[in-house]
Amino acid sequence: MSDNVQFRIEPPLLPEILALNGKWRAADIAVVSGNDQWTWREFTSFSHQFAHGLRARGIETGDRIGVLMGNGLPMVQAIFGVIAAGAVVVPLNVSVADEAAVTLLRDADVSAVVACSIHQPRVEGMRDALPVSSLYITPKPHHGWLSFADVTAQQPSTLPETGLCPTDLINIIYSSGTTGLPKGIAHDHVGRRDWVYDVAIALRYHGGARTLITIGLYSNISWVAMLSTLMSGGCIYVEEQFNEHRFIERVEQHRITHTAMVPIQFQRVIEAAEQNGGADFSSMQAMMSCGSPLRETLKRAIFQHFPCGIIELYGLTEGIITTLEPEHAEGRWSSVGRPLMGTDICIVSESGDVLPAGEAGEICSRGRIGMPGYWRRDDANEEATFRDADGVPWMRSGDIGYFDEEGFFFIVDRKKDMILSGGQNIYPQDIEAVMVTHEAVFDVAVIGLKSEKWGETPVALVVRREDQQLEAGDLREWVNTRVGKQQRLADVLFIEELPRNPNGKVLKRELREQFGDKRYG
Repeated sequence: MSDNVQFRIEPPLLPEILALNGKWRAADIAVVSGNDQWTWREFTSFSHQFAHGLRARGIETGDRIGVLMGNGLPMVQAIFGVIAAGAVVVPLNVSVADEAAVTLLRDADVSAVVACSIHQPRVEGMRDALPVSSLYITPKPHHGWLSFADVTAQQPSTLPETGLCPTDLINIIYSSGTTGLPKGIAHDHVGRRDWVYDVAIALRYHGGARTLITIGLYSNISWVAMLSTLMSGGCIYVEEQFNEHRFIERVEQHRITHTAMVPIQFQRVIEAAEQNGGADFSSMQAMMSCGSPLRETLKRAIFQHFPCGIIELYGLTEGIITTLEPEHAEGRWSSVGRPLMGTDICIVSESGDVLPAGEAGEICSRGRIGMPGYWRRDDANEEATFRDADGVPWMRSGDIGYFDEEGFFFIVDRKKDMILSGGQNIYPQDIEAVMVTHEAVFDVAVIGLKSEKWGETPVALVVRREDQQLEAGDLREWVNTRVGKQQRLADVLFIEELPRNPNGKVLKRELREQFGDKRYG
């Protein structure tokens, strides 16, 4: 070969990949939201114009831009306009309180905030606490704000030159705060691109994918579906909010092929389908469940209703992922599968020993999809690091699990949710798995509360099914005859609804705070 000829180029980053989709898939539909739909040409042209407009107003590569918006076409436009500008997207959970939103925006040190009309008044109340130089952008004209039209006016539709490096950040997604104060989980361009490559293959995305997104676009679950679809050249259907009847309608109407949801959403969809006498899910090719454990009874029900089955994904936004493929589910209903390709996982004891198959310990991971670190949190980075006997760093998950002889992983519980009773470790998930098999139990969370005798003792918070009558004492007795002696419940408390974050995780910290004044013998 001639040394003077070089046809190979460096792998493109996400802005370039999407720009090429805009070039070669120009007339294909890229985004649908409500009555709005954009072709790939329209989508990428707007993103590039928005990016040029941001840079013309002083936004530079690496600047952080907060996004406080509900699901819809404008939020998609904002996210990818910011990315095309080389800036860093900081999408905020819209359900956080104003005080918390200010804290996160200040922590990210944002140079601009993009908000939709619903959340504009909230941002107006925050402006005094944010940097004076910040830009304020909203889709429609509003006094004191730049509209999308203002930003994009007379700007070119080509991808701007930003001097972007592979290790420049692309986003900061704040953790759910289920176990404490949220941390900014930072991702760089090369890691995010490789993450999408690997996840898209594992979840079976392709250029013909029609993906229904029902969770807020501030969630990494939605980023899985959104980026995997768009990088593959498919089309995303963005719902403003989740409704099980609307989900069925959209799947049937648009012949949806892919989705990513949390277990409680799948549960509600199945119940709605059963109430309506069935639903046509034949178009579905691949679905992902994540965010919280997919219990065996629900997993089996999904396989009964959806011909494609379900891919369960265990993972952290930080970059630890396993997937259980539908073909491997039978006989392994409680497994979360094997590591994502290119990812390695080990199980570590409290004393720092790497454990063999069958022994439970903390799940740790390393691979190309891992985050470069928490935003400006060296303490959190060190806390999240395990170094093996050779000094190699691994990322700690905070979850307890084990793998079997075939390399399939099983999650035992969150390390911080573990109950220490009489010197014995009790994993709430084991008790919850028994309780959900009772016909009257719709939802359940087991937490540890104070005990004079044992230090902590397990207590179940239960949501009853609407058509069921059940006494707490009867349910406790039923459970205690089916679990080990150390796992027996001290109490069963009925509540209307379990507190969950938008990703479906039960907020056990809130439950411990709510019921923390209770004492048991």
